[in-house]
Amino acid sequence: MCPLKKPTIRQPTVFLPLVMSFVALSMVLVHFAIFGIVEETDEGTAAHIFQLLIVAQAPFIAILAFR
Repeated sequence: MCPLKKPTIRQPTVFLPLVMSFVALSMVLVHFAIFGIVEETDEGTAAHIFQLLIVAQAPFIAILAFR
């Protein structure tokens, strides 16, 4: 039996989702600081990049969970 290895923060499957979350959060905060909360007809580029960052985290988290 091999002991379970604890993931360290230096592994990409650990730190990339964290970095992506911080980038997404900072984008939201900067957007609100510059434009405020306004209703727009289109979501805009910032919203699409935010959605892509959140969805792109799933493979990294799945790899981390299943290894």
